[in-house]
Amino acid sequence: QVQLVESGGGLVQAGGSLRLSCAASGRTFSTYAMGWFRQAPGKGRKFVAAISWSGGSTSHADSVKGRFTISRDNAKNTVYLQMNSLKPEDTAVYYCAAGTYSPRDYDYDYWGQGTQVTVSS
Repeated sequence: QVQLVESGGGLVQAGGSLRLSCAASGRTFSTYAMGWFRQAPGKGRKFVAAISWSGGSTSHADSVKGRFTISRDNAKNTVYLQMNSLKPEDTAVYYCAAGTYSPRDYDYDYWGQGTQVTVSS
């Protein structure tokens, strides 16, 4: 069982940066791939980024490539999403998830409660 708690969301102007954190409980964190997904108002949940259990492999959605970076620190049971050059269309609730390395949400078994990111123009 893994419990996930996101933090770091907030209101930022376009062009600004935020770093999201996702703290995990449980001794098995390092055995899970981690993913970030987002859901904008009235839209479905979409893949943002994923990282393998070791951190050796990462994947980012085309819409965030070159702007967002996923990373993890297994010693701290934490996964991060560094978001730079934010755009209004990045506004969404951001969720972290633990599971199998994949861009598909159904491959993830555990989910956090989400953190709101709002980018003003």
